[in-house]
Formats: sequence, C-alpha cells, structure tokens
Amino acid sequence: MIRYLSHLGIKLSCYGSDRRFRRQSGQLEAVQRRKLDQILSRVILENGSSVQNYDELRALPLIRYKQVKTRIEQSRLGKQRLSRSPIVRYQPTSGSSESIKFIPYTKGFLSELDSAIGPWLMSMYRQFEGMDRGKHYWSVSWLPESQRAVLEGENLNDDSALLGLTKRILSKYTQTVPSEVAFASDADDALFATLCYLVADESLGMISVWSPTFALQLFEQLNAHAEEIALALTKGSWGDRASNLELLTAPHAPKRAGLLSALSTDAKASSSGQIDLSKLWPKLTLVSSWDTAGAKPWAKILKDMVPHSGFEGKGLWATEGVVTIPYDGHYPLAYQSHFYEFERLSDGEILPSWELKLGDDVSPIISSDNGLLRYCMDDHIRVVSFMGEVPCFEFQGRRFGVDLVGEKLDPSVAVKVMGELSSDSIKPISLLAVDTQGKAKPYYIALFEGEKQHAPQARDLDQLLKAHFHYELARDLGQLAEPQVLMAADGWKAYKSLAVRDGMIEGNIKPEPLKKIAMEALNDTGV
Repeated sequence: MIRYLSHLGIKLSCYGSDRRFRRQSGQLEAVQRRKLDQILSRVILENGSSVQNYDELRALPLIRYKQVKTRIEQSRLGKQRLSRSPIVRYQPTSGSSESIKFIPYTKGFLSELDSAIGPWLMSMYRQFEGMDRGKHYWSVSWLPESQRAVLEGENLNDDSALLGLTKRILSKYTQTVPSEVAFASDADDALFATLCYLVADESLGMISVWSPTFALQLFEQLNAHAEEIALALTKGSWGDRASNLELLTAPHAPKRAGLLSALSTDAKASSSGQIDLSKLWPKLTLVSSWDTAGAKPWAKILKDMVPHSGFEGKGLWATEGVVTIPYDGHYPLAYQSHFYEFERLSDGEILPSWELKLGDDVSPIISSDNGLLRYCMDDHIRVVSFMGEVPCFEFQGRRFGVDLVGEKLDPSVAVKVMGELSSDSIKPISLLAVDTQGKAKPYYIALFEGEKQHAPQARDLDQLLKAHFHYELARDLGQLAEPQVLMAADGWKAYKSLAVRDGMIEGNIKPEPLKKIAMEALNDTGV
C-alpha cells in the first residue's frame, strides 16, 4: 500500500509539469523567451555587465568548459558567483580535453532539470502499464574509484537529488536499490550489492540505466556470481565483502535465494547458459537505456535479454543539462527547462529552437540558471518531427571524439596519451576505438610505428587513459575491455589499410589522432 501511494504521490507531483508541457507545446517561442528572461535575471557575468534579451545574448561568444574553468574553480573556492541562485553542489564529469570538470548545480538549475523529469515520468507511467505496482531501479551516478576519496562527502552520487523535494521523498519508497550503494569503496562490491538488492525484490518493475553496456555487465555478473548472491540473501550478510559495504544492510531473502539457485542450475544446463530473467523478475515492465548511435547494437542485445518487458530509449541528458526527453513515443526538446540555441551543422548558423526545420542536423547550445550562457554540448542531433511547435530529435552521435560506452574521449586526449607513451624508437599514429557491435566488449588500441621490442605496455596505456573520469568509470564497471598496443613497421600504411577496410576511400583518408573503427576492419587487415 505504501508503495502504491508513493507512486500515486509521484504522479500527482508530476501532473502540473506534464500538463504544462503538453498545453504550451504550441507556444515554443513565448515559453523560451520567458525562460531566458528568468535565467538572465540570475546570471552574474564575469565583467559585471548584464544581458537583457535574446538579441544581446547572441552577441556573447559560444563557450565550452575551458572558457569557464577558472571562474568555476573560483566559485568552488567561494571567491565569486556565477548565479544569484544558491549553489547546491558541483557535479563531476569529463569530456573534451578535461580529465575532470565540475558543473555548478544551483537550486534554480535543479528546478530546470525537475521540469523535464516530471513529463518524462508521467509519460512512462502512461505508456507502461504496471509501472505503479512495482519497485524501480534507477542507476546512480557512479564515481570512478580514484575519485571517491577526493570527492568524499560532497553528495555527488545521489541521483534523487535531481528531483524536486516531494518526488525525492516519495521515490525512497519506490526504489529497490539504495543510492548509498555507489559509495562502496570497490566497484565490484558495489555491483555485487546492487545485484543482491535487485534479486531480492520479486516486485521489480523497472530498470533504468544510461548505457546498455552497464545493464549487460550487471546481468553478466548475475550469472557469474549467482551462488555468492544466493548465499548473501540466505544469510542476510555480505560475507567477505562486509568491510567494503559497511554502509549498507544486506537484504535477507531466502526464498529469492532459492529461486536464483534453481534458475542458475537451469541456465548451466541450457544452450544459452543465461539465467532466465523473465522467471527471476516476472513483473518487469520497463527497461530503459540509450539505444541510438553507438549504443544501438548493445541496446538490441539488452532488449533480447528481457523480451517480456517493454523498452524505452533515453533522451539526450548530460551533466551540463537536458536537451530531449522520451515523451509518448517521441523525443521532444525539453523546452520548459533551459534556453536552447542550435548550431546548424550544414552552414554553422546559430538558430533559436523556434526556427528549426524538419531534417535540420544541429548541435545544441544551452543557457541555464547555473550561470553558463551559450554552452556548447557538441552533440549531433537531427530534427525528425514536431510536437506542436516543439522539435523532436534523434541523436546521431558526438560531434568530436569517441564515445563507445560513455567514456567521452577527445582527440586532444589521444594526442596527449600517445605522446606520453612515445619515445625516440616509436612514433605515435592513432588511438583506435574498436567498435565491436555488441559481439564483445569494446576496447582501445594504440597504434605505433616501430619495432615490437620497443612497444609500450598496455597497462601504462590503461593508466594514462584512466586519468579521464568517464574512461576510468567504464573500466571500473567492466564496460570496456583492457586496451591493447599495436606496432607496425609502416604506421601510415597500417592506418590507411584499417581505414580502407572500415569503408573509407583511400584518397579521402587523413591521419586522425583518435579514430573509431569496426572490429571487422581490424580482423581483416591482419595488422
């Protein structure tokens, strides 16, 4: 009853924002201009000047993190403010050339995010019958192990902090995995604890993750550690993992432990070798993850593993802000949240949201309450339809760099890493991101020119790449396999051979410090 009433309370708390999202979809320009007025009334510019309207905003330069890094660092030290809205926290992330960057989350910025969460949640409740009867698993914001001590005590892992107060309180009664699981001192123990909570819950109705590879890793660990999970649930104890999970109470569910053991035995005797998830979680109503661009093949594997459940792709949501949300089968702009502009990729023209046309390929630019005006997201999205006047998009991928499973590596990162591994005996050619199309875990290969006896160690490559927040996180969670080092006597010839096998015309090939290639191209070349 408490769970049902909590779901009802969440729906009631979302009703107003959902109704407003629908009702004002024919007033895009008016809503966006009002939103900009609110943002400009709070933002504090570096030189003390003010911006009054969109015409004046357009005179400001476009920015990326490196342009505001110093101001954010000064803000973290309490020496200046970016917004009149009270600061709540600085959320860590990575991308571009920064190994770690901190995005300011003000009270007003969290309200902007909550304006997108309300319609998104209501859409899920409408589309997937049974969502309000089971418990939910929303994956928390994991920290890579090297950052946990540095960032300890900053409340950075609790994704419920993105919700409004009412939804945050009510969500505690509908979640099956406590957010504190992400504070485990070891990623393997955190995954183990997550699985214990999930298996213990026979009412599990929804699994929401960002990367499908994270869910696949969970299910892989479920098969690998079924006996240990069953033992933990039988005893209600973490066993040998207790010291790393001291903040968490182990679930006690002997009946569920017996079911898992039986399903594990059946799996070992089956052709697939996989635990039947439909029997483990028969009430699972929805699985949600990225399912476009590079995530598409992994999402298909995930869908096939839960055929008894509905599936929904994610919208475009980053640490810096939200661009689109899943809504009644479409992915409209979250136009009630921030102020949006778009760079049209065909000619570089900057357009407000109300001037977009069907088929436009664009990259979003966000102005928000946290003090960041005209912040470039560097994503490639395409206008595929409209909801009233609101454009709906399809994610095409990152504009720059590579993002196989959410690791967000940039060409400048590749240049730096390859340079540090180079010597007088070897020449750096390219860092290759191997897209395995769901056939194996993706991984990176550093291609050098030189003799094999001078090859750098793969573990050194791994450590250098782990200096970047999301790469380390992907490795901690098992989403990326270990990187490799490849030596070639003629590096440029080897690189061209790979590029041709990957579908490029030889005359169009140019050296790139970071390049994504298909696994088949690597196998076919014999390099």
